[in-house]
Formats: sequence, C-alpha cells, structure tokens
Amino acid sequence: MKLRKIMISWLAIVMVLSVAYPASLPAAEQSTVEVDHVIELDVSQSLFSLTETRTTEVRATFNEEVDPEQIDVQFGGKDLSEWRKWTGSSNYDGDPFINVIEGPAVVEGTNEVTATIEFGLPFNRTDLSNRTIRVQYQDLIGEYELSLVNHATGEKAATAVGLNVYDEFLFYDELKPAIDQVFEEAKADTDNTRYLDYQKVGESAEGRDIHFVVLARDEAAVDTYLNETLPQALEDPASLIEKLENGTMGDYQLPIWFNNIHPDEVEGVDAQVELLKKFALEEEVTFTNTDEDGNEEPVLLNMDEVLNDVIFLYMFTSNPDGRVANTRANAEGFDLNRDNAYQTQVETQQVNELISTWTPLSFVDMHGYVNGFLIEPGTPPHNPNFEYDLLIHNMMDQAHAMGRAGVGNSNLTDYFIAQLEWEDGWDDMTPAYTAIYAMLHGSLGHTIEVPTLSQDSLHAMVGVGLGSTYFVTENKDELFKQQLEIFKRGVNGEDNRAVDEYFVNADGEEIGRVRHGHDSFFPDYYVIPTDKEHQKNVLEAHKMAEYLLRNGVKVEETTRPVHLQGETFPKGTFVIPMNQAKRGLANAVLYQGDNVSDWNAMYDPVVVNFPALRGFDQLEVREEGVFKGVTQEMAEVNLPTGELRGNAPKQVVRSTSNDTVKLINALLNEGKKVEVAVESKGNISRGDYIISTQDLRSYESTFYFEAHPTGNGKGVETEQVVQPKVAATGSSQLNFSLRKLGFTLVNTEDADVIVSDARNFNAQQAEGKAFIGIGGSALRSVYDSEVLEGFKYEQTRGTHEGLVKANVNPHKLTAGYKANELLYVTTGSYITEVPESAEVLLTFSDAEDFYVSGWWPGHAGAKGQTMAFTSEVNGTTYTLFANDLAFRAHTEHSYRLLANSIFNASSN
Repeated sequence: MKLRKIMISWLAIVMVLSVAYPASLPAAEQSTVEVDHVIELDVSQSLFSLTETRTTEVRATFNEEVDPEQIDVQFGGKDLSEWRKWTGSSNYDGDPFINVIEGPAVVEGTNEVTATIEFGLPFNRTDLSNRTIRVQYQDLIGEYELSLVNHATGEKAATAVGLNVYDEFLFYDELKPAIDQVFEEAKADTDNTRYLDYQKVGESAEGRDIHFVVLARDEAAVDTYLNETLPQALEDPASLIEKLENGTMGDYQLPIWFNNIHPDEVEGVDAQVELLKKFALEEEVTFTNTDEDGNEEPVLLNMDEVLNDVIFLYMFTSNPDGRVANTRANAEGFDLNRDNAYQTQVETQQVNELISTWTPLSFVDMHGYVNGFLIEPGTPPHNPNFEYDLLIHNMMDQAHAMGRAGVGNSNLTDYFIAQLEWEDGWDDMTPAYTAIYAMLHGSLGHTIEVPTLSQDSLHAMVGVGLGSTYFVTENKDELFKQQLEIFKRGVNGEDNRAVDEYFVNADGEEIGRVRHGHDSFFPDYYVIPTDKEHQKNVLEAHKMAEYLLRNGVKVEETTRPVHLQGETFPKGTFVIPMNQAKRGLANAVLYQGDNVSDWNAMYDPVVVNFPALRGFDQLEVREEGVFKGVTQEMAEVNLPTGELRGNAPKQVVRSTSNDTVKLINALLNEGKKVEVAVESKGNISRGDYIISTQDLRSYESTFYFEAHPTGNGKGVETEQVVQPKVAATGSSQLNFSLRKLGFTLVNTEDADVIVSDARNFNAQQAEGKAFIGIGGSALRSVYDSEVLEGFKYEQTRGTHEGLVKANVNPHKLTAGYKANELLYVTTGSYITEVPESAEVLLTFSDAEDFYVSGWWPGHAGAKGQTMAFTSEVNGTTYTLFANDLAFRAHTEHSYRLLANSIFNASSN
C-alpha cells in the first residue's frame, strides 16, 4: 500500500508539471511502461537554470539487475529528446537542450546506475531580455520530476528538481513567503535585535498586496527619523546644518530606498530579497569592489555599524499585477514608470505617498535592459525645478560606487553613466520616472539598468545595492547636509544662480532657469480659487490640493476674503506658499513647463502642467508675505459634491467637470431621461443638460455637479441623450479613460460609436456609425482609407508633443469650453485641409507664442492650422482630433470633448 501511495503521488506531480510546459512545444509520448516501484534518485545538482548551462551527476540503486540499455532518462515525465530548444516566435523545435553526456552506466558488481546529465540553454543564450522570449520563458519555470526508468522491470528512480531563470527568481506568490522567512529567521536568532516591519502599502488594480519592508537598528530609529529628524529637516533645515557643521548632530539615521516598478525586469525584485536577507540576517556582509582601474578590492560592511547610519526601505515592486502577468505595465495597461507625476493609477498614488512620507536620502530604482550596464545621472536637458548643483556631484559619485560594486559582484566587465557617455536622449526633464520624481524630494535618485536578463545581472544588481549602501555610510553627513541645503533654499525662497550652469540648450550653452523676466524662477505663491466665480473647474481645484498634500507639499486655505490682482477671493481659497522645502515638486506640476524643442532627442514627453491638462484656474502671485496671517495649513481636502437649488421639476446641469459625464452615464444606465440643450436661451447654454430634479437627488453625494432650476430657459430646444454603445479600438489608456468616465464598452459590431487613437480604422466597421479618431495614428489611418475627400494632415513625428494655445469654435461638441484654451498634442500632428462639409471645432492659435511648452521640433508648421473637425459623409460621422484627449489618463481637461462627441452621436 505504501508503494502504491508513492507511485500515485509522483504521477500526480508529473501530470501537473506537464501541463505547465508550453503548449507550443511538441507533445511527448508518455512512457507506456508500468511503473510499479519508485526509489530515490540522488543528484549532485537539483536546481537548473535557463541562463546557465549546468550538469548533474545522478545515481540510484535498483532492486533488480539492471541493463543500462533499458534505462530511460526522463524529465517531467517526458523523454529528454522532447525538451527542445526555442527556434523563434513560440516554436520549440530545435535540438534537445537536456542531454545525457555520460552513461547511463552500471557500477560493476552492483545494481547502481549512474549518469551525467547536462541542462543546456533552452533559448540558446544566457540573456533572456529579448521581448519575444521574455513573455514566454516563465512557462518553463517550475519543479519537475527527474527520473531513471528501467523499462525491463518497471522500476523508477526519481526526485524533484527545479528549473528557474536564475536561482533567486521568485514569482509574486513566492515573494511574501520569502519575506516571512527572513522575519522568522531573524526572530529565531536571539542575538539579532534589528527592527523589521512589514507593511501592506495598499493594493494593485487587481487587488494584490503591495509589499513594503522597513529594516532599522531598532524601532526608536524609525520613530526618531519620521517624527523628529525629518520634520525638522523640512521646517528648519538650517538648524540641522548648524549641528552637522559643529559636530553636535549626534545619533541619527537616514533612509535608503530600494525600488522596482517594472517587474518583468525581474532582477530588480529578486535583488531586493537578497539584500534583505543579507542586511537583516548577517553580522557582516562582504563584497568585492573595483577601483577606477578595474582592480578588485574587498569591502566589509559591519551591519550593526551600517544600521547606526541608515534605515533600509524595500519596495519590492509597486506593480504586483505586472509581476504576475510578467509585463512591464500594470493590469490597466499603464507603464507606472511614466505615471509618477500624473498619478492616475492606484499603485502610483499609494507608493508615491509613501515616498513623500519617507523623503529618502538615496533612491535606487532597479531596471533592465539596455545595451550596457547603465547608471544615472541622466543627460540634459534637466528639470529646472531641481537644485541640480546640490545633487549632481553626489549622484555622480554614488553612480560610480554602484557601478564598481556591480562589476565587482558579477562577471560584468564595465558600466557607464548616461550623462558622461551620451549627449541627449536619456534626460531627467520629466518627473514621470520614479527616480526623477524622488529627486524632487531631494533624494539622490538613480535609475539602474542591468544589461541582460540573467544570473549575472542579478549578481550585479545585488552589487548595486551593496555599493549604494557603502557610499551612503561613508559619506552620510555630507550627503545629508546637501539634502538639507536643498530644503533650505526652498524654505528661504532662494533661487540660487549656482544652478544655472547646468541648464543648457542643445548647443551646450548655459540658459539657466527660464525666468521670463522675473527675479525668481519660483513665484511666492500659487493660488487656486475654489469658488465658481473664479474657478472654471471647482472639482479639479480640490483634487489638485489633495494631490499636493498626498505628495508632501504644504497647502493652506484662506480664513477670510482676500483682495488680490483686482479681485476678491472668498474664504477657503487654496494657497500654496512656495517658501517650503518641497517647492520644487510643487512647481514641477504647477508651472507652465519649458520649450525644449531645440534638442535632437527626448526620452519621454515632458509636459506636466496640471492646471492646463486637468483644466482648473490658478494664479501666480509674486508678492512676498501677501497672505501672512490670513491662511491656515490644511491637513486634508474634502471633495465637493453636487448641490440642488430650489424645487423646480427640472434642473440645468452645466458641463463643468468630468463628474458631469459620470453623472450622465449613471443616469442613462438607470434608464433615466437626460436632455441636452442644442441652443442657448435664458439661463440655459448650449451643451447644458436638463434632468429631473428627483432623479438628481440620489446622486447629490456621489458626484460633483453644478445645477440650477430651469427658470427662464423653459422651451429651449433639446435633444434626448441615449445611452451610447461605445467601442474603444485603441490604447489601454483610452480604454481606461472611457471606463473612468462611466461608459460601458462593447465590441465594434454592437457599437454605434467607435473611438480610436490607433492606426486601425476600418471603413466597413464604421459605416453608418460615428467614428472618433484621436492623434496622429488615427489621422493617418483615416487618411489612408480615402473615405474623407479633402482631408489632409501633417505629422512631424509621432513622439513630438506640446502644450499649445487653441481657439475653440462654438459647437455642441465643444460645450463647456472657453473660446481660448490650452490643449495638448502628443503625436506631432495637425490638420491642413478639411472636407468641404466639415465643421471645424478647434484650431491652433495663429499667435507667435502659440506654442507654450514641450518637445516638438517643427511645431511652427501647426500655427493657425486645424486641430479638430467633424463631418458627416454617407451616413457616417467622422470627428477627428489632432490633439490627444486621453493621453495616459492625464489630459482630463479634454475628456469632455470626447464625451460630447460620444453623446452627440447617440442623441435624438
């Protein structure tokens, strides 16, 4: 009975593992030999790698006499000949990658069988960073049965072995148990008094936990930093600088943050687990460093001494869903390393709030894979909101420290620093990246790119963590002093000209911070009105204050009316004083941005400008002390909700925010009647919605809306809005934006409106429907189809972007917008000719200064050209936008152009 149980267990394992092997591999013929006895197989190596060739010596003693010719070696229940190498695409039809290189042989005078088996490279390479390979190699990872089967007797010798991409790789579900194991080992060691704290930061889009660990000397070190050292650093940095200079600073610790955001760049997750093990459990950590000439030199980190200097923070990955799916993007299809400023994704919002809370001294963001071992600082142009002169020298030195340790800890032979090797194209202009975002908190922020997906890169990334730690512990006082100097400039409102030499144009000439004639690059205050008289989007104004608080920026509100720039602003107006430690971060998201179109290459779009892209009003105030004594600091923001006035049967709801769109969709989903005005009359404007007061009451606390009784607008001409059937055939960001607005998406066959920002226009699919095309790819696709006679467009390059002044023509599709707006283009496109029957909705301004900010070489050609139009041809309505309406879900100010176009297509 016992043997029967053993046999059944092994067969169950084989069945599970065979299912795990890629379906594209040729199916193996299962052994027809009846196995009636399983014995233990001894192996010299039980873990094999997809990126390293390894051999194992196996041996087993059978119960009966053995003929080596009758011994079959199997892996995962299949003959070794069936485990074939990848040949491209999803094909595995090359030579076998598992081979018997010696044996099987019988030890003379015994029933012991030996063999040597080589596990080669299934992808014919040690580097699996190729994107085609990266999406499928994980199908091979797992535990398998390795066996010797005696066909003559039915005996089998077997054991479980592992196959991994490299030894330390962990799937997401293995990550928390690995963390728990470290905690358990630390607790079991009575001599280990280090403080370990696990925190669930939040949840991903699909509900997975975001893991975070704090490692410190003791809990008091953490409490002192968060409750004493950091608050004093932000409020009174000069006092701490004085202590550092006179040697009275005493005992203090500073945070080093290890980070991963692209979980398919796998070393960044697993290296952190290895660093946690070393720093939490070992008394001494040794590694090999290299000097400037490449000579190796040993380094010893005494962990008790290290923890007297630093607190370690481990953000194993901010993208759990991507770790599960083996993707760069999160479950919504967003690259989170482009969302650090915009913060449209739930993961970024939660993690960046934690970054703001900790304000780390050193921030190491672990990535892969570029051609070479790349370490930042990045190339120019640099974001002018950095105190760059206080960052660059220490960042450069730390980059060398990390590179030398990475090389010394691996077989990599060299590293390079982007700023020293490249002229442009790897810039730190946009705070979209996590490390660059961290720099706005005064951190030494580095993106590190290992060159390969391999065991060797894992070792190099661990070396990066060791090198960064060594650098901080060796230079802690000086590094902290420089961070405090950054905070001091902010608190004192100082625009120090020492930064100017680092801000250059494409010719390398110093241009400094672009101050537009002002004494300081930074205003004294930003003012965000919250009343309807001065604010076009009250909801977004409140959301901006919420964003700033979440990101560690001080926000105040007025305690009484204030007269300013010829206007009186009521109590409750938001004020952002710029004499604060994190004024650089505040300015980076609130200022208009810079025109960097002279550069040959930029890595990513640089426009952030929340007021323009989210669509709220703000004022720059350049008068020191004007709000002294009339504001109080805010701790939280209460978002406004809808408010009904009067008891009239119907209410007029203005299209003032995206919550209006959500409200309309919610009402339509419930079958409620919604009308839209197609003319202006009395107190009703074209584009306003007319809704039953009773229907609105149930949504007063759910959505923000501005409503008033129909009053003298009775009899206005309206159309009934019908619930639209919308198909999104473009990007994930477009799909997300539409769902965020409350639209229920269907397939193209069932849709009456098709929306696309991709090059996939199908005239037959669009026939008799409404087609809304957004950006250069959609324009190109419609143009190529030749369905719109007279339509022409130009595109400089698909990656060119810019914030531009636009003229808005009165039309029901532009309802809710002013005659002059700032709109955003992300594909370098503009429309040069429109069909004869077209109605032009938007045009680029023809003013000389129409281009505000961004990177768009050749943007002059767009001046005065058409930005958007709508035209009906043969029963199909085409509405085309050269500007982007849903770029990374940040262009929320343009959402209502999209919603208006959709609702118009389904209105009666």
